[in-house]
Amino acid sequence: MKWLEKFNIIPNNEELYIIAFTHSSYSAKYDLDYDYERLEFLGDSVLNMLTSEYLQNLHPTYSEGKLTKLRANYVCQSALVVYSHENDLDKHIMLNLEDNAISDNEVISITADIFESFLGAIYLDQGIEKAKEFLTMTVFPYIETKKIFFYDYKSTIKEYGDAQDVEVCYELLEEHGAPHDKTFVMRILVDGIDYGHGVGKSKKEAEQLAAAKAIDRLKLDQ
Repeated sequence: MKWLEKFNIIPNNEELYIIAFTHSSYSAKYDLDYDYERLEFLGDSVLNMLTSEYLQNLHPTYSEGKLTKLRANYVCQSALVVYSHENDLDKHIMLNLEDNAISDNEVISITADIFESFLGAIYLDQGIEKAKEFLTMTVFPYIETKKIFFYDYKSTIKEYGDAQDVEVCYELLEEHGAPHDKTFVMRILVDGIDYGHGVGKSKKEAEQLAAAKAIDRLKLDQ
């Protein structure tokens, strides 16, 4: 595992890093008793904790709510995909693309998962300080440059609704596609008026896109 040297990692347990890049489709094909999901679960917690610590130290006057919103931008799926690609983690994913109908949307999700599972492996194998060092190399520079990966349009439109004392709600208009590759169409209603539709691979994504259209129509971004 010579490629680990770029992260200054000399593994104590190489098996952890193999597991970290093993998708369940690959495990099923080769009858393995492991995949990356448990490490992803752990890595997600480590990422949130260390990013929270970094942001709290960087912004000592920010409220809990503001820090939470800020953190969401750097731990969202879009951000994780960038981290994985920028550090070539996606090149090490073990997938079975022959026997499984894995959609492009699922590949994006897996690419994001891998960053967290790799972080989980680093934490178990090297400890918390090495995990922090890894994030210092991969995540924290984006915080310093104030990179925007995700903007919470739903929060903005909710704040508008609260201020104007009008109801903001979302309705599902369409849902189609295979179970593993669905598409959702949502509309946003502000005070009962249709302000736009959003199309996404999840209801949350479609709602965010619908909220963005409402913000544009209401000229809240000016």
